[in-house]
Amino acid sequence: MSRTANREEAFKLIYSLEIQNNEDICEQIDLYLENNDITDKAAQKYINDCVLGIKEYNDEIIDNIEKNLKENWKLNRISKIDLAILKLAIYEIKHTDTPYKVVINEAVELSKKYGEDSSRKFVNGILASVVKENNI
Repeated sequence: MSRTANREEAFKLIYSLEIQNNEDICEQIDLYLENNDITDKAAQKYINDCVLGIKEYNDEIIDNIEKNLKENWKLNRISKIDLAILKLAIYEIKHTDTPYKVVINEAVELSKKYGEDSSRKFVNGILASVVKENNI
């Protein structure tokens, strides 16, 4: 699987976890990999690393999103799809070696595919602010 395909699978799992709010994330990862027939070891590792990394750094990631929302916007106003895309992208920007330009581009592509019409600009704006704020 390509990194783009892996990222899309990770996004789908993160989105489903946003909706389910299940406590046993490791079990959910295993079920997702099994149900979607993801047998590639690199894909499994990437998905595991992203989902568990987002769980570990969730407070920091949420803080980054909240700090970069426009005035009068609250976190609960963000669609679950956009939130999942932002969590994955911010985790990758701050905690992996993936170049931020690649991460932002892929996040925007996911938002075009799965989000609303305004998602692309919203996701791009938040991520650009996160990069600028963190001097990345």
